[in-house]
Amino acid sequence: MKKIKKAVLAYSGGLDTSVIISWLIENYGCEVVTYSADLGQEEELDGLEEKAKKSGAIKSYIDDLTDEFVEDFVFETVKSGAKYQRKYLLGTSFARPLIAKRLVEIAHKENCDAIVHGCTGKGNDQIRFETAIKYFDPHITIIAPWRTWDIKSRKDEEEYAKQRGIKINSNKGNVYSEDRNIFHISHEGLDLEDPGNEPDYDKVLTLSKTYEEASDTPEYVEIEFEKGIAVKLNNKELSPKNLLKELNHIGGEHAIGIDDIIEDRIVNMKIRGIYENAGGSILYAAHELLESITLDKETLDFKDIVSIKYANLIYGGLWYSNLRKSLSAFIDSTQERVTGKVKLKLYKGNIIPAGVWSKYSLFNKDFATFEEDDVYDQQDSQGFVNLYSLSVKIQAIMEENLKHEGIEG
Repeated sequence: MKKIKKAVLAYSGGLDTSVIISWLIENYGCEVVTYSADLGQEEELDGLEEKAKKSGAIKSYIDDLTDEFVEDFVFETVKSGAKYQRKYLLGTSFARPLIAKRLVEIAHKENCDAIVHGCTGKGNDQIRFETAIKYFDPHITIIAPWRTWDIKSRKDEEEYAKQRGIKINSNKGNVYSEDRNIFHISHEGLDLEDPGNEPDYDKVLTLSKTYEEASDTPEYVEIEFEKGIAVKLNNKELSPKNLLKELNHIGGEHAIGIDDIIEDRIVNMKIRGIYENAGGSILYAAHELLESITLDKETLDFKDIVSIKYANLIYGGLWYSNLRKSLSAFIDSTQERVTGKVKLKLYKGNIIPAGVWSKYSLFNKDFATFEEDDVYDQQDSQGFVNLYSLSVKIQAIMEENLKHEGIEG
């Protein structure tokens, strides 16, 4: 193995990364520094520093990146309308590049020879982390133990930890594999690995109520946007982080944003997950409604195409790519007049439009009304319809002529 004196480990405190600290010391004889990003996972961060040091780490970093995460990654993505494969709101995907950036910063600060992650060789995160790490430091060594060690399963990890006195969660094999931040929680594994199984939401959900438990009384929310960014909730100005937290709470009470998704991983295998995206789902719905009256048809249509590519880039770990940045510039241009207020009704998993207003609205009642008006001459449409349908008419005439001549089309 390459000589490593010191390594920084992306550390969650779970089974994988707890075992990795000991494995690095045994196999590389190196010092280990751990890094845990606070992205709003709350109680999951409790006791991590002490746990890391008990596992053999010489130093632990935990810092709060929540504001940067929400402002520069979450809200940027909401503006784009990006949804991977029509449904996934990218909650894990856009968190990884920010964590990777901070890992490189700490590696440089601590004079580390390597950056280590606990991603498996089957997953997406290995690609997201390593692509972003190489963007900030193309020369640093990256170690991914799951690709090289003799451990083959969770059971092997638990036995490894037991032999070395590493304290782990005793029910680890009976809980879902989860990723959590302020934007979402994902749940994978166990019974969800069979797509024929209906999820037991009482067992799966962490923050949201089930559809059955959700309030029987609908709730209205009003969200104000400036240039595509949510700035007020129910007439109260809030920071992006606090606005999202409040929407998470409100949406969770009404079972908003519970998504059962089968998606294609970057490594070309399908995976099934249950996602909780309460606040994110509300933001997406509100933003889409506001765009519907402030963007013209051609821009909306083209932005839909861009959104698909944008989602694929983020999902594939290419946040820092030139193309993602270039598309972001286009998206920012489209948002110049996405300013206004949206009202939504939340009820048992449903987000129902209840009103939208903007000084930049392209909806003009004088033209759209079914009542009498003095701004639109309906006779003008005759020539338009004739020209619009001309190619179809010519095609039909040609087919008719061929038929008369006894020629099959």
